[in-house]
Amino acid sequence: MKKIVLLTALLISSIAINAQNSSKAKALLDEVYTKVQSYDNIYINFKHSLNNTEANISHETRGDVTMQGDKYVFNYMGSQQMFDGKKVYTIVPENEEVTIEDKSTDDNTITPSKMLTFYKQGHTYEWDILQNLQGRKIQFVKLVPMDTNSEIKSILLGIDVETKHIHKLIETGGNGTKTTITVNSFKTDQTLSKTLFTFDENKYKDEGYYIIRS
Repeated sequence: MKKIVLLTALLISSIAINAQNSSKAKALLDEVYTKVQSYDNIYINFKHSLNNTEANISHETRGDVTMQGDKYVFNYMGSQQMFDGKKVYTIVPENEEVTIEDKSTDDNTITPSKMLTFYKQGHTYEWDILQNLQGRKIQFVKLVPMDTNSEIKSILLGIDVETKHIHKLIETGGNGTKTTITVNSFKTDQTLSKTLFTFDENKYKDEGYYIIRS
């Protein structure tokens, strides 16, 4: 009987600790979200790496994105994607091609404008390790999708304790693929050109680009 009581007490204690850790993780993410929402615009320069040991895949590249509300300009792997609030424009200089599409209606799609807010729904939260990275204290929070059919096994968000900015994202897929995004530069409230999120179709036509509408 004493063993049963002890095991029950340990179980209750473990549940309480997990609940506290989950609440602590959510509170930190809420701070991050509030900070992000306070900015007029955000510029991020980042490193993106993809690794799958079993498949012998290793790839690393860099990119940058400027966001203002839902609008964004995203430069990655030699191409540019822009969203002006209504249409998505994908510009591929190598092919001299521009694809124009309507905004995706899939709320689960992670667009550049959701890069810093996607975690607000659809995940459970766990308090993870604290690391010292180049003199910065980075607190990790583990996110696990509630959708059991998700291709994502888990996501680790590394948050700068001082600035409350996301410094690193480590996504582990169900197939063992690990995707890591590391923020190299995080700038806010920059002076932006009034035409930054405006697509000039005539400019690309004059340069000989093929315009594809879908």
